[in-house]
Amino acid sequence: MIGSTTASSPAVPLSAVTPPLSAVTPPLSAVTPPLSAVTPAVPLSVVTPAVPLLVALGVAVAVDTAVGEPPTRFHPVAWFGSVVGRVDREWSRPRVVGAAVAIGLPLAAAVAAGVAVATTATVAAAVVGGGADRLLGTGGAGWLPASVVAGVILSVTVSLRMLLAVTAEVVASTESDPETARESIRALVGRETADLPPSALRSAAVESAAENLADGFVAPLVGFVAGAAIGTALVFGAGESVAMGGSGAAVGVALPLSVGVAGAVWVKAVNTLDSMLGYRSKPVGGASARLDDAVMYVPARLTAACLALAAGPTGSVGTLRLASRWVREPSSPNSGWPMATAAVALGVRLEKPGRYVLNPAAEPPTEAGGERAVRLVRLAGGVAVAVAAVTLVAAVAAVALVAAVAELVAASVVAGWTVGSAASLLLARSTPGVFEQ
Repeated sequence: MIGSTTASSPAVPLSAVTPPLSAVTPPLSAVTPPLSAVTPAVPLSVVTPAVPLLVALGVAVAVDTAVGEPPTRFHPVAWFGSVVGRVDREWSRPRVVGAAVAIGLPLAAAVAAGVAVATTATVAAAVVGGGADRLLGTGGAGWLPASVVAGVILSVTVSLRMLLAVTAEVVASTESDPETARESIRALVGRETADLPPSALRSAAVESAAENLADGFVAPLVGFVAGAAIGTALVFGAGESVAMGGSGAAVGVALPLSVGVAGAVWVKAVNTLDSMLGYRSKPVGGASARLDDAVMYVPARLTAACLALAAGPTGSVGTLRLASRWVREPSSPNSGWPMATAAVALGVRLEKPGRYVLNPAAEPPTEAGGERAVRLVRLAGGVAVAVAAVTLVAAVAAVALVAAVAELVAASVVAGWTVGSAASLLLARSTPGVFEQ
């Protein structure tokens, strides 16, 4: 038998054809960025950026409460009114002029106010030891001058002390000295008062107090809060160094304060234009009137809510529900809300002869009813300030949270792409020896 021989091949160790795992797998630290790189540095307290805004709000309320209105010759609103007065004449194209005025004058006033605050913040950043980096630091107080200036400017846009004083003066003199009441009430109303009896004078005073609470106090606060929220969003969008006290911290202070004050001044300017030009007999004021109607939509309804809460938190919903029956009685789309709510909250009948009647089943306000109206408006103003403060903190917190979440999502996407790329590289390097024929 012829045998066959079989040559056996020597065994090749697996390690000779398969590179070690460490050779094809880069270290995890090389493909996965550290946690600090993909996780945004969320501040321990998102309330901190709201502190300069709250200080400005407090300064404004304190100045208005303690000092009130500055003299007319030093009053920025009076300066603005003198400019508007030059527009109040006949024009060949009144609608075009009116539109330009409605857009341009409030914007110019807002920019001027914002620049004043921004300049103060910039100067403070340069003067305070440590420069801009200390503006929002725990040990720095460089933001304080900017907040004070912002508060003083904001105080010019809000007017609660004078409103309460004039209303109280009218109410107190309606019976003892009607002529003085008729003279005093001209600061609040534009209607003819020569033939109004005492009860009608008190009604006019209460109506105007409620309406002017919306126009002259709540609306500028709404503008301040809205502007501050926008400014804060811009700051957090610019990055952590600006938002939380880095090299751009001067911007982190100046922007929310500047835009907030600019918002309040813009609202005040729009309202002033409407009060001076917004009459059907003045074609040049048509654009101003329509703009004011739009701007006052939210403040008027917020004022009604503040009045209802001031009258009694437990019955505030019922007060608003009952007042809603008469909110459309006045020709204005907004003034009916605070006036009707005040009428229901006080349990009085408010009437403008030949125009509207609010809460018609009740009696006209007595002198005691007028005094209760002054207290109600004062308390409602306090409610509005509290709501503004809470909203400022909530807005800053919400903006900070949204910015942190957005940054985290973006970082997670980048991290996921990096890990996926590393996994693909690992697979490509480890499979040739297995699939190669």
